[in-house]
Amino acid sequence: MKMMNNLSKFFVLVATFSYVSIQDSRASIVSMGDFNRDFFVTWSPSHVNTSVDGKTRTLKFDKDSGSGCASNNMFLFGQFDMQIKLVPGNSAGTVVAFYLTSGQPNRDEIDFEFLGNVPGQPYILQTNVYVNGFDDREQRIKLWFDPTKDFHTYSVLWNLYQIVFMVDWVPIRTYRNHEDKGVPYPKWQPMSLQMSIWNGEDWATDGGRDRIDWTKAPFVASFRNYKIDACMWNGNPRFCRAQSPTDWWNNQRFNSLTWAQRRLFRWVRKYFLVYDYCQDNHRFGNNLPKECFLTKY
Repeated sequence: MKMMNNLSKFFVLVATFSYVSIQDSRASIVSMGDFNRDFFVTWSPSHVNTSVDGKTRTLKFDKDSGSGCASNNMFLFGQFDMQIKLVPGNSAGTVVAFYLTSGQPNRDEIDFEFLGNVPGQPYILQTNVYVNGFDDREQRIKLWFDPTKDFHTYSVLWNLYQIVFMVDWVPIRTYRNHEDKGVPYPKWQPMSLQMSIWNGEDWATDGGRDRIDWTKAPFVASFRNYKIDACMWNGNPRFCRAQSPTDWWNNQRFNSLTWAQRRLFRWVRKYFLVYDYCQDNHRFGNNLPKECFLTKY
């Protein structure tokens, strides 16, 4: 276990260095850190609390309701970072979500979903990608830290070439643009950035066997220090497909993972992956989706 902790620290240091190198190329920040300015409450305002300076927001879930909020603007490509501290204690049956969504019936969506658990068992992080209303692309990992003790940074890099899910700058998953091989990719519909907490006890924890303990309510998740560096939607998708200093994410240097990121990616999959739809032959009747046989970076 001590060796695993040392490996974790080493890889996180490498990831942080790689990320700082990327940050140096940024030209602009669209939105940074004021929930009152950049987000609106989508449901249950009584369950949403924001600090006076707008820097921190909590979402509450109890027997009466969950809660959520969404960005005022929509975006097509960019990077989206959020620091999150998850529900402590017995969080079984709860789901905390941080995601991009187009919000339409045939929606595109890029999801982080944090699946609560009973004490002594780890939080599970589920990621998913919807394209034109179709999903079935779930992956799940255990985290290498306790996400209820402190804030950690969860990020999505979304560009013309790939989607990269990151935890503290460590790439945990990629979804590449393989449209030329018949794999759908989200690149036409703008999406808003959203957060929510809600009841997922029918499926979220041990397949629904561990239910919500309402004596532990309210369940509270905290969010802070977000950064949205992205192309704000103006109605013209061509505007967001440019390769320019402003739209840095579409430059060729971000068309794949770096060697250091690939090493981190393999580390996560080796030690922390607990479910991958691309390994679930039973679910797909031995007819796995095309992307499962294509390169991940």
